[in-house]
Amino acid sequence: MCALRISAISFLNTAPLMWDFEHGESAERLKEHFDISYTVPSRCAEELKAGLADIGIIPAATYTTIPGLVVIPDISIASKHAVRSILLISKVPVEKIRSVATDDSSRTSAALVEIFLKKFVGIDPGFRRQKPNLEEMLQWHDAGLIIGDPALQAKTGGYYVYDLAEQWRNWTGRPFVFAFWAVRKAALAEISSELNIAQIFQQSRDHGLQHIPEIAAQWAPKLALSRELIAEYLEENIDYTLDCENLDGLRLFYRYGEEVGVLPPAPELHFLEKAALSNQHSAISR
Repeated sequence: MCALRISAISFLNTAPLMWDFEHGESAERLKEHFDISYTVPSRCAEELKAGLADIGIIPAATYTTIPGLVVIPDISIASKHAVRSILLISKVPVEKIRSVATDDSSRTSAALVEIFLKKFVGIDPGFRRQKPNLEEMLQWHDAGLIIGDPALQAKTGGYYVYDLAEQWRNWTGRPFVFAFWAVRKAALAEISSELNIAQIFQQSRDHGLQHIPEIAAQWAPKLALSRELIAEYLEENIDYTLDCENLDGLRLFYRYGEEVGVLPPAPELHFLEKAALSNQHSAISR
């Protein structure tokens, strides 16, 4: 069997999900079955759609445009309240925004900001995709949408700052799901019967959450942020489950996205079932 190609996000918030793939004996064993590459969220989806990856952590919005996917259950990058890394930063109060530059590495957050402004605020500004450079974004636009690590690093003093996960929660009462693992159905036939894909990815997430101090120590110098800030972000701002509450928020996002014309109708969420692959525990994940 050929190694399954994983397309992962190169942001801090993905680090706990990748723990077993990057550390210790588990990483060596998993290399026999998985080949990992890192990129930005939008590119993960493009690689999965083009068949350049078999498994990807895709922006939630792109599930509506890529046929033939199944979702790995119980794992996501979500937020129950404020997320701190999905920010609309504006020179004017939100109701006065007339133009927005959106981070070109984003798909879900770009859809979310349109829903927020059109449905909740009641304005319909212009949108233009740009590289995530806040100074350049705000040179010609009233506001800029910054996501991921650049949002955590952004200098926001003097601006109006809107945390979009927090705004979503305030308006809907639900969490927001930004991304989740998806597998191409066509790749399932190539998966060895000894692999329990759901268990492997869930255990990697669980082990990563047990090593937040190590992750914070590794990423602090990369991002020029304190270990304390990084640990708090991963433990308090990001939720790594795909529980019933998160699924409710995800389905509502799809509904609102279709209503305001930023997303096509979403297909049903189909989940990878362990029984479809193997009734035995994976030797890798023991």
